[in-house]
Amino acid sequence: MRMDHSLWNGRVDHDSAGDTRRLHQLVVPFGNDVKGGGALIGFASDEGVRRNHGRVGAAQGPDAIRRMLANLPAHRITQLADAGNIDCNDGDLEQAQQRLAAKIADVMAQGVFPLVLGGGHEVAYGSFLGIMRHLGRSMPQRKLLIINFDAHFDLREAERSTSGTPFKQIAEWCEWADVGFHYLCFGISQLGNTPALFTRAQQLGVEYVSDTDVATRGLAELDAQLRRRLEDVTDVYLTIDLDVLPGEKAPGVSAPAAFGMALEKVEKLVSSIRTSGKLIAADIAECNPVYDRDGMTAKVAARLAHLILQPA
Repeated sequence: MRMDHSLWNGRVDHDSAGDTRRLHQLVVPFGNDVKGGGALIGFASDEGVRRNHGRVGAAQGPDAIRRMLANLPAHRITQLADAGNIDCNDGDLEQAQQRLAAKIADVMAQGVFPLVLGGGHEVAYGSFLGIMRHLGRSMPQRKLLIINFDAHFDLREAERSTSGTPFKQIAEWCEWADVGFHYLCFGISQLGNTPALFTRAQQLGVEYVSDTDVATRGLAELDAQLRRRLEDVTDVYLTIDLDVLPGEKAPGVSAPAAFGMALEKVEKLVSSIRTSGKLIAADIAECNPVYDRDGMTAKVAARLAHLILQPA
């Protein structure tokens, strides 16, 4: 897996005064010499969506997001590396998740922040395993909070990993390792989850705010609730499934939302997570260029990625 330089091109403002740098002008291949800043890792997988009977095409998501990121002004981002893509072309999703975990651990070992671009939401299990590899024996002394922006709990029962099972798998891993499972969701859709999934969420102690509650509650109230929750943990893993957004903002996903969570509220809460100083890894899932319109979903994903990559 290597950086594809052809994805990183865009405008160069030679005739303008001041800082005119865009991300394509500062991104470098990830290697042993990269220290600090952020690194992009693509998870080019459709297999979990296919197994979950969804609309495939998300394997093209990482490169679509990179193309949108390339021409964005850098602003406060001063270091950015690209570690290339983890592919899943042979149907062996479980092995691809393990390879993703190994790459995330490598990135974190160098003091670099990993931002994974998906790909289906099966990316979350690989991301979690990578964080666990990095934390290692210190995990029992830490308290990791998983924050998921998603219309779905992704707690499904299945014989194999799918895009609908990652947090059930994480809960099982935590039980096996005898560590706490701390899972907070924003944007859950009542019509996107069966009563059985709500029951499973309750049994696992999942905290959630539904899409309708997000819509009716003020942003200041939501942000205050989030900040109080962040005080009680040592680390945060952030995962964003783009189907949490209204369908007009994110048409290019496996399951577009009829209602969804407003982008401005997602951005505000993500900003609070980033500035907490506790965010150690993140991913953005379900960008599917096959069903996108005018690149809107990739543009939104790039906007969120740019926000996450800002220094805390």
